[in-house]
Amino acid sequence: MANGSTPLATRPVRIGVVGDYHEANETHRATTAALHHTAHDLDARVDVTWMGTAGLERHGVDVLNRFDGLFVAPGSPYESMRGALGAIEFARRHAVPLLGTCAGFQHVVIEYARNAAGIVDAAHQETDPDAPCLVVSALTCSLVGQTFEVDLVPGTRTAAAYASTPITERYYCNFGLNREYLEPLTAAGLVAAGVDADGETRVIEVLGLPFFVATLFVPQASSAPEAPHPLVRAFLAAAEERQGSDP
Repeated sequence: MANGSTPLATRPVRIGVVGDYHEANETHRATTAALHHTAHDLDARVDVTWMGTAGLERHGVDVLNRFDGLFVAPGSPYESMRGALGAIEFARRHAVPLLGTCAGFQHVVIEYARNAAGIVDAAHQETDPDAPCLVVSALTCSLVGQTFEVDLVPGTRTAAAYASTPITERYYCNFGLNREYLEPLTAAGLVAAGVDADGETRVIEVLGLPFFVATLFVPQASSAPEAPHPLVRAFLAAAEERQGSDP
């Protein structure tokens, strides 16, 4: 670079939010807001683009190549399960940092079950209630509007992000991981990184990837400009690191 020249500004960190945006959905508004105020806290710039699941099915997941991180949003059922699962598989296979919450958690479970654990008929009870392999099933009691403690497993990325355990988080869901399938999923490399008082899995990770975490609770809903949520911060930092590795 010549003397006196100014280096080009680093481009924004590009985050693709996989989901079907509805302004009336408070968790959707919270997702966008949390990414922006967390980026500000990290002294970074962020470009947030919602990617509708039906569009992902129509146009294919290669359109996700431009993103540094993928956030799989709440809002089940998605307009296209195929589009959502394709995005999750893309992130996992290409080591794109991913954070999934609520419905994102549920669909990470299904994608991993089908494509990594060999449970090819893995299904979601909400969309296919009569399927033989309901890897995601109705919770015994709805968690909508409930707040509970979750114990984190030491050594996981989630535990590192919070730096404390237990944590207390808020839920918006009626469906979760069917514990009957936990053993084959963990045998295939999925990690139960957080459990509640009843031993139910509430956080999952795939180790060996830069950042691949999903929570049944919705951390972005409790994120605020004066106190960005630690898990959103860890996700965005991983995306920023990927962005910074561009040639």
